[in-house]
Amino acid sequence: MDYWLLGLIFLAGLLTFALTTITAGGGGLILVPIVNFLAGPGIAAPILNTGNLIGRPIRIIIYWNNIDWKATLYYVPAAMAGAFLGALLFSALRIDWLQIIIGLFLISTIWQFGWGKKKKSFQMKYHHLFPLGLIIALLGTIIGGLGPVLNPFYLNLGISKESLIATKTANSFFMGLAQIGSYTYFGLMSLEVVYPAIALGLGISVGSYAGKLLLKHISDQSFRKWVILFMVISGLIMLYQGISAL
Repeated sequence: MDYWLLGLIFLAGLLTFALTTITAGGGGLILVPIVNFLAGPGIAAPILNTGNLIGRPIRIIIYWNNIDWKATLYYVPAAMAGAFLGALLFSALRIDWLQIIIGLFLISTIWQFGWGKKKKSFQMKYHHLFPLGLIIALLGTIIGGLGPVLNPFYLNLGISKESLIATKTANSFFMGLAQIGSYTYFGLMSLEVVYPAIALGLGISVGSYAGKLLLKHISDQSFRKWVILFMVISGLIMLYQGISAL
């Protein structure tokens, strides 16, 4: 067991999730190249998804009073179905074009919300989360993590700051259970994955608590600006990846 590796992964999870609390997620996007470098690309995905699943219950406890369970009720069933459909369609769809389209949507949020000055950019209702969960989970299964894509929809629903982070965490937790079940079924949960995942999960837990303390000192408008900034950055990354793959 490489304790230096575990320590670095713990620190990466702590710092990443402390800082990305103010952007309403995106920690996974930042951690992908870090875990790839530290542990190797062959086991990075199981480590990230398992580590996130370990850290999510602590995040749920930390933000329990802020969870919008109505949003979760609408989102989760369709998202689980979407994940299944995404697995079926994985080899049939062109990922590069999907990345370009989603990247352009994320970049457009800077104009949709007027750089955080607007609270809403389009009308959003709770029942819209059902088809949204199906589509996002389907695309996320094909492309990878799409956490930032959900932010404009939650913001337009009136869910912000602690409630946005709490609700996304709860929804992701139920999806994570299905992911870990799949890794176990296909024999991917070796000790080579488990120990780094535990270190990452503990780092995410500590970072989530630190992030909540930081969030208390940020106004709603500043929060929206940080969320929009990260969505634009995520969109540029996806746009670049999509164009490079063409």
